[in-house]
Amino acid sequence: MSESVSARTSQTAPFDSGPRVPMYTPEFAADPHRAYREMREKFGSLAPVDLAPGVPATLVIGYRTAVRIFNDPDRFPADPRVWQEGVASDCPVLPMMEWRPNALRNSGTEHARYRQSNIAGLVGVDQYALQTTVERTAIPLINSICGSGSADLVRDYAFPLAFNVLNHLLGCPAELAGQAAQGMAAIFEGVDAERGNAMLAEALLGLAQYKRTHPGDDVTTRMLAHPAGLTDVEMLHQLATLYGAGIEPQQNLIVNTLLLMLADDRFGGSVLGGSLSTREALDEVLFDDPPMANFCISFPRQTIFLEDCWLPAHQPVLISMAACNTDPDIRSGQLAGNRSHLAFGTGPHACPANAIAYLIAQESVDHLLDALPEMKLAVPVNGLTWRPGPFHRALTALPVTFPPSPPIPE
Repeated sequence: MSESVSARTSQTAPFDSGPRVPMYTPEFAADPHRAYREMREKFGSLAPVDLAPGVPATLVIGYRTAVRIFNDPDRFPADPRVWQEGVASDCPVLPMMEWRPNALRNSGTEHARYRQSNIAGLVGVDQYALQTTVERTAIPLINSICGSGSADLVRDYAFPLAFNVLNHLLGCPAELAGQAAQGMAAIFEGVDAERGNAMLAEALLGLAQYKRTHPGDDVTTRMLAHPAGLTDVEMLHQLATLYGAGIEPQQNLIVNTLLLMLADDRFGGSVLGGSLSTREALDEVLFDDPPMANFCISFPRQTIFLEDCWLPAHQPVLISMAACNTDPDIRSGQLAGNRSHLAFGTGPHACPANAIAYLIAQESVDHLLDALPEMKLAVPVNGLTWRPGPFHRALTALPVTFPPSPPIPE
């Protein structure tokens, strides 16, 4: 961030009496819920944080405050263009937050135009066909590990499954898909994010151009056919949003659900004899460890007084879905079947693909545990490590063991 912007921010920022909470450290990643509790005790519903060194923001950790912000896009618009004028091009969180011509980073009529085209692409997804797609993707992955007796469920199962299912939905050729995956990985990790952003853009522009001449029964073709008449550049950014939501968070939802089911005796420990279902595990994960733990970013156009503090103009305001979902003011003991969580957002920017994400995760988990029901964690829970980063809740690996078994007929 430039010196002038830093100075302007510090004059109007709330919480000047103390340091900000760094959200990019391994310590935060290891135990974010402790950090949320400490922030709540010290600051209440709004907490001062750093998303990266020198990148301040306000984190919303109160459920009711978050719902108010979600449903007030006029005072809390999603357009970051003024903010990013003062941010260095190599800032590690910039690719996740910068302006793009898509629904995620616009407000008003432009947001509606982009969102309508996205919904048109997604609404045509056949849920029954999607179940078949997940099964056809899962079985070869299970067969690649079932004879070995051990696996890393991030590398060997969840990532390739989410990646391949999304590419099938988008109608993306393998070569372009591989390039897009490399770019998305760099963006989420914040390592060489600028290069990752360029790789992703090149691949998705290629996909948009390819589908104009090779239409099919896929999300990309339906978006191109929408009356909004999106240009290739606009399509690139719609596709970037779908890749951002459809691979990394989908992978994390699958992995975090598997971790809960393998580590918690309510779900069976070894998965045999558990009293709760995959669906109930998914509901609990979406409350406690949602794959995008802190996101849904807005940028107030003017200074706003909220919850007894001033939010400065053009400084990011993030919703902590994980912290809001565990807010003691609203938390009840019953999570199974409870969809009041904010894991998919709410209001005009709510995720339009939540049913698709839920179905993919449930089918993925069920296929794996049906095939390998005696699967166990290979290390204690406290021996697992979480990837640093302010936005996601993501394990570096999920090592498991199981009795070797023959392949499933394909």
